[in-house]
Amino acid sequence: MKVLVTGGAGFIGSAVCRLFVGELGFEVLNVDKLTYAADPRSLRAVAEDPRYSFRRADICDGNAIGALLKDFAPDAILHLAAETHVDRSIDAPAPFLKTNVEGTYVLLEAALTYWRRLPAERARRFRFHHVSTDEVFGSLGEAGKFTETSPYRPNSPYSASKAAADHLVRAWRETYGLPTLMSNCSNNYGPFHFPEKLIPLAILKALSGEPIPVYGRGEHIRDWLYVEDHARGLATILFEAPAGESYNLGGGAERTNLEVVTSICRLIDELLPDSLHRPHERLISFVADRPGHDRRYAMDIAKAAGGLGWRPRETFESGLRKTVSWYLENRWWWEEIWSRRYRGERLGRAREGVEGEDTNPRAP
Repeated sequence: MKVLVTGGAGFIGSAVCRLFVGELGFEVLNVDKLTYAADPRSLRAVAEDPRYSFRRADICDGNAIGALLKDFAPDAILHLAAETHVDRSIDAPAPFLKTNVEGTYVLLEAALTYWRRLPAERARRFRFHHVSTDEVFGSLGEAGKFTETSPYRPNSPYSASKAAADHLVRAWRETYGLPTLMSNCSNNYGPFHFPEKLIPLAILKALSGEPIPVYGRGEHIRDWLYVEDHARGLATILFEAPAGESYNLGGGAERTNLEVVTSICRLIDELLPDSLHRPHERLISFVADRPGHDRRYAMDIAKAAGGLGWRPRETFESGLRKTVSWYLENRWWWEEIWSRRYRGERLGRAREGVEGEDTNPRAP
């Protein structure tokens, strides 16, 4: 099996590449532009494997993508390349529209041309799997979960760009017959996660003895999915699902942001008993909420569980312990990022009326 993975040097993409090459034994071509959040070091475990190869390319470059498809001749495309950080999309929407919308369009066109030229049997087996997010569905109330038929109600530039990409994929399936698959996932966490996102940011802020920012009063709820469980879910869909289907993947682990950060602090207290910053909960600081902050996400995974037999292996507790332990044991990966590339500065202040940090930090 040969799979072209876009965005394979990113957080989820690198987990996919490690799984596909290291455990499943597939031949993988990783195509990545290497933007700020991508890191080839995340692929150290498979970098020397002859089944793994890397090409630096932009998915908006149709000629480059077409040539790579022709040369590599994949059996499937797993499309993960995207700008993903909501706060950055608030400050600068243009890169999200460029990569997530235009890039998906260019990739679809290249894939369609490639697929039409395949021999009949290979064309029948070919799949284009687009990976999306629960954020395209907007915000939930206190009850219920998103299903595969939930209406689209994106509330941020990021989620709107992913919703547009989803619709393009559906259109290329219905109009041109391209054998596509779609999946929408809940919040991922785990090793090799760029520290602009909540969990790695909280871990590194705690280790540094710095205030840990929590938006609003920390009451927003997310469903958390361990990244390696997500990678296995993507593999299951890609290799077992019928063309044209869509699946929700989630961890069944709803937590408020405050619960997440508190759990991280307590784990670090336990794992670093000699830390000068204990108890780390003292570092939690409430800051002004970001614009358009969705209240709650939760995913109904009944279709993936019942139809494909996929369920997450990790509970939130086991996955978070693995994640915190990984950051404690792998400073070689994050210290360079933390010291030179991103130091946890606040993003997403663009809308008028968003103020700075609360002057009354929480002191548990």
